[in-house]
Order: sequence, then structure tokens, then C-alpha cells
Amino acid sequence: MRVLLLGATGTIGLATARALLSSGHEVVCLVRDKAGVKGSWTAEKTRERLAGTQVRFGDVQSAESVQIHGLQGEYFDAVVSCLASRTGTPRDAWAVDYQAQSQLLKLAQAAGIKQFVLLSAICVQKPLLGFQQAKLAFEKELIESGLIYSIVRPTAFFKSLSGQIQRLKQGKPFLLFGDGRLTACKPISDDDLGHFIAACLSDADKHKRVLPIGGPGEAITPLQQGEYLFKLLGKTPKYKHVPVGLLDVIINVLKTLGKLIPSLADKAELARIGRYYATESMLVWNTQTQGYDADATPSFGKQTLFEHYEHLVAGQADVQLGDHSVF
Repeated sequence: MRVLLLGATGTIGLATARALLSSGHEVVCLVRDKAGVKGSWTAEKTRERLAGTQVRFGDVQSAESVQIHGLQGEYFDAVVSCLASRTGTPRDAWAVDYQAQSQLLKLAQAAGIKQFVLLSAICVQKPLLGFQQAKLAFEKELIESGLIYSIVRPTAFFKSLSGQIQRLKQGKPFLLFGDGRLTACKPISDDDLGHFIAACLSDADKHKRVLPIGGPGEAITPLQQGEYLFKLLGKTPKYKHVPVGLLDVIINVLKTLGKLIPSLADKAELARIGRYYATESMLVWNTQTQGYDADATPSFGKQTLFEHYEHLVAGQADVQLGDHSVF
């Protein structure tokens, strides 16, 4: 198939590009002039990272740019979108997670493209934040579009669970919210998720469906993550327990000050996002039991989080946290 890929320079986008190529698809990527962490990639580096694809530069938030620089009046079988806002603040989320996606959908329809695969997030099943509302608004639009759609809702990424390794190497404690057992997830690797997204193009069982997906193995708590890392590093376990109530205080202070200083309102939203991930599991929400259900969360792939940790500690892999760095 001939595929237009958006969001190709993110970690999941890169993995999806590789998976699409390995499946025999022709891939055209529309990317920003300055991609990578803090726009550090040159055009040459972008083309190098996306080798095998046709790289086109433009602005995904501009309908005119997508039309002129991306589609170029050519035929495409499908759109695969791995677009996501960088910060998750309401302004960014509605601009990217909804508006940019919505105009992309309209352009795809006008161009006669029949299929659209969307990378979303499992957290939208319990929407308490602005970016989740923005993602859901576009999901609804896509479902009602008449196109063959697949909405992929992955659980936690390896990248988002790798931020404390350097802390532990420096002898610092592993940070836990509450007792470290408040949440659990079934992390999925970039490559496994990329292959799952690519399979949505040809697997009819994945068409016109919302698809929650996790990685292999049992659900893992933050405490278990810390235990494994200490063992891997050969260090005595040392934890610092952060009360969730502290996050509530920070949120309320920033929210109050945000009425006077707009930039602090954004920081309050970021704190709310942090609290959400500190208290909500990245698993399928069971509406009957009103709880998260690890058994109901599908598993896919071969790579485990603990194998990823082993590769990071051994220097066989690295992770660029960028805007997602928390600790």
C-alpha cells in the first residue's frame, strides 16, 4: 500500500515507519523542518533516521502545507497518524490532537483515501484532562467519517518508564507515589507497537475497531520496576515515597496563581497530568467492576520492559526523554 505517515519523527513514529517498510509498504513521511528533541535534527539527519521512506517537509498544522507538501495531489491508500501534542496542555492538545488530525481527515477524504490508522492512548477511556478530551473528540470524528479506521490505544511506553535509571546510578532513591502499588501497566515497546500499527492496514479484524493494546507478560507496578532496577544495578533498594496529597497542593497553588500568571496555568495542567499518571493504571477499564483489569488488557509482541532495562544498563540502547523527562 502507499501510505502517508504523520508524526514519523517521534519514537513510535520511527518504529512505525520501520514496520511499514518491513511489511512492504511505500511510505511517505510529512515532517517538520526541525524535528527531534528541541528541534535538534537537521534535514539530513531526519532523512537518515527515516531511510527507506520518502521524506517531505511541511507543517502538519497547516491544511495548505499538508495538501501542497504532503499529499501533492498523489494517490495514497491510507493515512497512518502518530501525531500527538508535545506538552498535553489544552491549547496544544486541541491544536494538534484534535484540529490538526481533523483537517488531515478532511484532506484524506477529499483525496479519496479509504483508510486511516490513528495512534491514540489508553488513558482516554477515563477522560479527566484536556488532552484526553481532544483525543476523544477526534476519535469520534474518525469513527463517523465512513473511512476504514483503526484506533490504537497503547498502554505505557518503555520511554516513559525509563526516567529514573540515571537517578539510581547516582545513588539517589527511586521515587514512588504512595506505596508504589497504586498503579500498574503492561508496557509495550516501540517496535512491537509499530508492528501492531502497521498490521492494522491489512488485518481486517482490526478494521473499524478501537484497539487497546499492551506488551507481553503480567502487569507491572512502579514498585516492581524499582525492585528490578536495583537488582540489575547491584544496589541496595532505596525508595522515596511521595504522597499524592503533595501533588494536590501543588496543583491548587499553581491553579490559583495561574489566574494572574497564564504560564502557571499551563504548569497546573502539567501537574494534573502527572497526578493522573501517578494514580491511574494504564490498563483496560472494566465498566462492570469499575476498576482496571489487567486480564482484559490485550498483550502483543515479544519485548519486555525488564529486557529494555537490561539493554539500557548494559549500554546497548539509549532513550531520549526530551519533553517527556519527569525526574
